[in-house]
Amino acid sequence: MSIFGRIKDAIFGRKAKATPAAPAKPAAPVAPTATAPKPAQPTPPVAPQPLSEVDVEAILSELASENGQKLNWRTSIVDLMKLVGMDSSLAERKELAQELGYTGELNGSAEMNIWLHKAVMRELAKNGGKVPANLTD
Repeated sequence: MSIFGRIKDAIFGRKAKATPAAPAKPAAPVAPTATAPKPAQPTPPVAPQPLSEVDVEAILSELASENGQKLNWRTSIVDLMKLVGMDSSLAERKELAQELGYTGELNGSAEMNIWLHKAVMRELAKNGGKVPANLTD
């Protein structure tokens, strides 16, 4: 599995703690009528339901609050990888950079790491994650 795939699975596989939803109310019974049946009206096509987005920020914030280390996952690819339980070594980051199409030097520079963090956040958003704009720009 790809490095990005493991990051995505680590985040998307978790559910952020949510408040319980209100129970649905049962539909009211319809009283029969004595009128003649009307001709059937064509029903409009039903649009497919979009998949619910995964709140990436909420999940990562929850993980950070449960973690004993102070990890700056909002800006650091190293800390983000640590937070989701992955190896954040230079070798892993180089492989991730190649997967995501980084064209600069694969030397672990600040430039590479900043690019990687933003690229990971953009890819999470493309794959159904709800990611704040300040984490992708």
